[in-house]
Amino acid sequence: MILQLNFEEIRALRSGGRSFLEGVAEPLSPVIAPPESRARVEALLPRLEGDLSVSTLAEVQSVAGAVDAIVEYLLVEMETMVLATHAADEDAVAAYFDFAHALTVSRRLAEMAQEMVALIELVTGQPVSEESRRSFLFPD
Repeated sequence: MILQLNFEEIRALRSGGRSFLEGVAEPLSPVIAPPESRARVEALLPRLEGDLSVSTLAEVQSVAGAVDAIVEYLLVEMETMVLATHAADEDAVAAYFDFAHALTVSRRLAEMAQEMVALIELVTGQPVSEESRRSFLFPD
């Protein structure tokens, strides 16, 4: 399956992902990245060149985990920027849009995962197992 991403979403995820990975070293950052989230974000960043092709439910869930970590980070960054400056400050508005674009991608990934679960259950006649999460392929 293909997750379509527009330019603004890709830019927001790249920027947010890089900030997320660097955020642990920043003294103003209240977010500390758990190792699993860091690994997922590190794996996602090189793939953010355009639309994402995902072929299994496990892959979608991994990408969703990375995007959700970025969304959480961007939410904190947005709140911090608004409180440090002003709601209408240019940097605060930019932080809002980065958060909003990443949140939109997160929602689409959740919907994609739900559709994949439904299809796996329909085709196999059984609940999704760990094996079917990794082996049931969804073509582009």
